[in-house]
Amino acid sequence: QVQLVESGGGLVQAGGSLRLSCAASGGTFSDYNMGWFRQAPGKEREFVAASSWGGLNTYYADSVKGRFAISRDNAKNTVYLQMNRLKPEDTAVYYCAAGRRLSRTVASYTNWGQGTQVTVSS
Repeated sequence: QVQLVESGGGLVQAGGSLRLSCAASGGTFSDYNMGWFRQAPGKEREFVAASSWGGLNTYYADSVKGRFAISRDNAKNTVYLQMNRLKPEDTAVYYCAAGRRLSRTVASYTNWGQGTQVTVSS
């Protein structure tokens, strides 16, 4: 089973950028499709972006398309989420997840990190 640890969250002004990282250990990283999800207070966890095991196929939520980019480095067992032109509504805890299916749904992912807080001030 792969273990995931996110990093890179923080406080940023609207319009700014952050890059989240998710380091994997304990499994064969390249066997997994990877996703990023987020959860704001009082809201359900929602899909943000996903990458196939080789990085050739990527999906994005409409709300982040054109602003966020998911990428992965299988040699480093790490997946990234580059977030540009951040908005206050992007404020949430961001989670990375690993799964055997490339999907936009929470239930498709079997392994989750602990999350990293992203706060965007207006």
